[in-house]
Amino acid sequence: MKNMISVKVFSSQDYDKTFLLDACPDDICFDFLDAKLSEQTAILAKDADAVCVFVNDRVDKAVIDKLLGMGVKHVALRCAGYNNVDIDYAKQQGLMVSRVPAYSPQAVAEHTIALILSLNRKLHKAYNRVKEGNFDLNGLLGFNLEKKTVGIIGTGKIGQAVCRILGGFGCKVLCYDPFPAHDLQQANLQYVSLDELITEADVISLHCPLNDETFHMIDAPRIEAMRDGVMLINTSRGKLIDTKAVINGIKSQKIGYLGLDVYEMEEDLFFKNRSTEIIADDVFQRLLTFPNVMITGHQGFFTDQALSQIAQTTISNVHLAAASDVEHDTFL
Repeated sequence: MKNMISVKVFSSQDYDKTFLLDACPDDICFDFLDAKLSEQTAILAKDADAVCVFVNDRVDKAVIDKLLGMGVKHVALRCAGYNNVDIDYAKQQGLMVSRVPAYSPQAVAEHTIALILSLNRKLHKAYNRVKEGNFDLNGLLGFNLEKKTVGIIGTGKIGQAVCRILGGFGCKVLCYDPFPAHDLQQANLQYVSLDELITEADVISLHCPLNDETFHMIDAPRIEAMRDGVMLINTSRGKLIDTKAVINGIKSQKIGYLGLDVYEMEEDLFFKNRSTEIIADDVFQRLLTFPNVMITGHQGFFTDQALSQIAQTTISNVHLAAASDVEHDTFL
């Protein structure tokens, strides 16, 4: 009989249960928890071999100490980003960490394009008008995406997918990344400095990880350097943007359109039905008042194909970690 691997799944939703259980072999026992992982909730991981966490779970030093004290050997991220994990401390303490580095990058790329098109052609407004029998076109004027200059900050797998789609629209695509993608260079897409991209692009889309170098990379000085009426899109990590600076940019009309699938303080808001609650986040509430802002609740990844890939890779990582010595490389 196989030894069972016990995994506590934090911040779990019904779709997590569906996809993980559908892909689950008979040697893994998942325990699904609504709670986010934090210093206060880490005790729920007692008797587990591994914990499975998502983007807003906290895996800092205090949490790592508690997990190790209960015998947890592996933190399995069911996402690509790992800014919420103290990787250096985990490595120092011998706690294995894994992630899902590529789960249908096309899913997030297509959501990025959906935000661009919806904001430009004001589809959210048009939908509501028609439902109310209002067929007036005034106020719905958009622009042709063809021949517009679009700046892509970060050309990993998602950024590359966005570039390919935009090429089909006939856009001029400018790219910035400290590590240029060979495939894009071969396709003759233009890499430029971040400052040049900021000043030249009609549309700017963020696709980079969150770290010390990228925290608030879109701040007041960079917003001031942008073209008047620029469209800013973020489907990556909320803290790439200084939200208060962006609000000032919208008020001054420097930013003409803002599309967000992530938010700087989303960990206290997203992934729950809060329609009957008073949302106390004044900054988020201010964003909602602008007619040229569209916000979705971190759903860019949310496709059948992506969730299937996340489940399969997470389970594979659980097996690899269980078969490895603790001295194995911490990051799988």
